[in-house]
Amino acid sequence: MEADKKKLALNIVSSKVNHKGFGAGAIDLSNVSGVIIDGEEAYLDEGTLHAKSKIEKGIKFSMNKEEVPNGRKAWIVWVAVDRAEDGAYYAGMSACEMLIDTEARRGWKILADHVNKMDAAMKRKFVLEGLSDKEREALRTCLIAHNEDWWNRSDQTLKDALS
Repeated sequence: MEADKKKLALNIVSSKVNHKGFGAGAIDLSNVSGVIIDGEEAYLDEGTLHAKSKIEKGIKFSMNKEEVPNGRKAWIVWVAVDRAEDGAYYAGMSACEMLIDTEARRGWKILADHVNKMDAAMKRKFVLEGLSDKEREALRTCLIAHNEDWWNRSDQTLKDALS
């Protein structure tokens, strides 16, 4: 049964169809995915693009941090993948903080920050301020486990930021 499960990939939305007309100027999200960091665990979650990740399901979000006094810190890290002559690599990455109170089903996040950070990742920037050493280590481990070749081809800036 486990072997039948589809492996998560970093390709969420396909851009194989060449649309003309309506939506022609749309942003291509085919090379962007989200990694959730919850405590010392980091994992790919294909629901992040639509705010339906495992950690976000059933949570009512507020922009007021005081409404989530018992929330635990979690992160969505937007990961952009690009391709060079020698293969794909992690090209951009940015981290967005959230607070999650699973018992109260309440959370805090600022949607505009998530959108801006996703945009930064798509523009091949690395914005990882705020992540603790353990969170950086979890993210590094997750990225390497997903595809070590992509990690090896990635810019030294990313490797330094996560070391």
